[in-house]
Amino acid sequence: MPISINKSSINFGTYSISLHPDGIEIDGKFKYGSYAVPPGPQGVPQGSTSGYVSGGAAPNGIPQTRIQKFPFASDTNSTDVGNLSTGRDFYAGASSTENGYSSGGRTPPIAFGIEKFPFASETPAGTNIGALTATTRQFAAGQNGTDFGYTSGGYLFVDTIDKFSFSSDGDATDVGDLSQARRYVAGQSSDVSGYTSGGSAPAVTNTIDKFPFAADGNATDVGDLTVAVSQTAGQNSATYGYNSGGLNTNPVTNTIDKFPFASDANATDVGNLTVSRRLAGGSSSTNHGYSLGGFTPPTTRQNTIDKFSFASNGNATDVGDLTLASPGVTGHQY
Repeated sequence: MPISINKSSINFGTYSISLHPDGIEIDGKFKYGSYAVPPGPQGVPQGSTSGYVSGGAAPNGIPQTRIQKFPFASDTNSTDVGNLSTGRDFYAGASSTENGYSSGGRTPPIAFGIEKFPFASETPAGTNIGALTATTRQFAAGQNGTDFGYTSGGYLFVDTIDKFSFSSDGDATDVGDLSQARRYVAGQSSDVSGYTSGGSAPAVTNTIDKFPFAADGNATDVGDLTVAVSQTAGQNSATYGYNSGGLNTNPVTNTIDKFPFASDANATDVGNLTVSRRLAGGSSSTNHGYSLGGFTPPTTRQNTIDKFSFASNGNATDVGDLTLASPGVTGHQY
């Protein structure tokens, strides 16, 4: 039987296995699989449609309920589209393919609550669906795998890694520990691991921790940021984690750090935000990272939406404004 192999098919005499845009075709009759990618995060938490910003601290110090939305396809301001069930600030965020999640926060009783809101709704409303394992979990980091959301670290200097289900509402479970207890941390996610970077323990740290999604377990210290920093924002591409802005001895920084997912290694400084800031939120599309809001000492509350490229190293650009200048917001993506 003659066998021929080319770029798109394997032929065994009159029998063939061919690649097509919609999958694998066997002898022209049987098709399997699909190469089409539906919108939204697919295990790797980047969005393809919109970024969301929830909560935050108003100028009078009252935690906000507002849910804002901005498009990834064009540079423009955010719009108010819905509300959380109660005001939240300085909390952790996660995103599934269908919902945005908020966990922890500054003010009891939401300091240990888990809330979700639907991306598909034009006017999303938050719903409380469960609780974290500790009652004080402000200034924590959020991560998301395919099936679970995670909340790591937080106040009062805890090392806990909590996990909660995307498929069913319920309380979180304690599934591991960070390498050191700390708060004011940033979160990043690859398709197989969660990362918790920076923070204070109580001294400001440059630690990059990694923990697995496939099995419950402790995090390991896998590298260092270029500078010790807390109150920082996290973003991620499919292959790198990013850490932007934050508080250090300067006292605030505009640095954008990048570290690889494929190997355990230190971060490199790849660019700058448009303005130094701390307590900003982070969001990620498939092509760009976003830094949202924040605070620049001594008195400036930021409404800036900064965008930086994943494809090439470089500085961020100011592409829009939030509806309210606010620190303590949390970013999500769809």
